[in-house]
Amino acid sequence: MCICFGSAGDRSGRIGYHASMNWFTGIVLYVLIWWTALFAVLPFGVRAPLHPDPATGWRGAPEHPHLLRKVVATTILAAVIWLGAWLLISSPYLSFRHGWLALPDR
Repeated sequence: MCICFGSAGDRSGRIGYHASMNWFTGIVLYVLIWWTALFAVLPFGVRAPLHPDPATGWRGAPEHPHLLRKVVATTILAAVIWLGAWLLISSPYLSFRHGWLALPDR
């Protein structure tokens, strides 16, 4: 049995056919993963200013947030997670049409 990747309109009769996500779904999934990963990466390397504001005692925003570095790290992390999600979605291991996740026949 082969693992074949194709679109829903592909009716070539190959054994083991599984539909993969289209380009729009892939972009939406990547944006969701990127946004979630950004909030996971933002706290890394953050140090509050040493001297708080004398009037309020508030320390405020970090002195050096390194946002460009965090955006690049987020993009790479999101790409790796997206690739894993794409492989899982496109594989026969996660299917709602057959297997243990499928609805019972009526």
